[in-house]
Amino acid sequence: MLADVAYQGVPAAFGHEAALAVAGEAATTLACRRFEDVFRAVAEGAARLGVVPIENTLAGSVHETYDALARFQGDGVRIVGERVLRIAHALIAPRGVSLRDVRRVFSHPVALAQCEGLFRAHPEFEAVAAFNTAGAVQQIVAAGARDAAAIASVRAAHAYDGEVLLDGVEDHADNYTRFLAISLRDDGASSAPSAAPAAPAAPDEARWKTSILFTLEHRPGTLASILGSFADRGIDLVKIESRPLPGRPFEYAFYVDLLGRVGDAKMDAALLAAGPYARTLCVLGSYPAAKAPERATFV
Repeated sequence: MLADVAYQGVPAAFGHEAALAVAGEAATTLACRRFEDVFRAVAEGAARLGVVPIENTLAGSVHETYDALARFQGDGVRIVGERVLRIAHALIAPRGVSLRDVRRVFSHPVALAQCEGLFRAHPEFEAVAAFNTAGAVQQIVAAGARDAAAIASVRAAHAYDGEVLLDGVEDHADNYTRFLAISLRDDGASSAPSAAPAAPAAPDEARWKTSILFTLEHRPGTLASILGSFADRGIDLVKIESRPLPGRPFEYAFYVDLLGRVGDAKMDAALLAAGPYARTLCVLGSYPAAKAPERATFV
């Protein structure tokens, strides 16, 4: 059965919440173990949409997602939207386990990185990586662990019968994660700006974002020339990320987010001007940008 939206994790994970924020509360969902599996579900037609995290305000970029964007763009997977959610973490243990009993704390590595203050305050805690936040709660409760806790949402504690030992353990209240909505191209053009049918419109239709991926030859000034193609036309660059190119040591692919929409004269002219400076250049998506962070709705 074709799912409306795929996400990484288990029910009550932050990815699950983001998936419902993108596709609607009534959407059918497909839980995946890895971010790459979300891309594969979309590429192979198991889900109409996928939702994956791309960056967090405390922990930074999610490199697995950037790498998957490169691997799956040849399969027609493109970005069709984004959502920003506030991430509130709790320390959760099996019932009957107290804070003084805890020695191991499980969670996704990104969540662990968002809660470094907790580990400084409790040097007796060992951080243990898990595949997912809510999945970590599910794991320790099912195992009946008496020395373990997990970092996840309060919703995950309710879902898996865990007990909240501490709430609000993230390092800063302004802890937000930006999620991308991905879908298959429906027209064979990587620059197509229209959103997939299951993705609702962003709050501000006037504000669009275009994401591109390019590689360069080793020549002085090529990166500056590409970026200048956009700056000269008044197009705002809001994020740039470099990732190593597999098989090409110390060479990089560049991901750039720009404010503007493919199909607008300025954006199209800038992309045309940038092309000769790049070894390869593709548009990963042109989509309505999230207007403002959205607070988590799971309680």
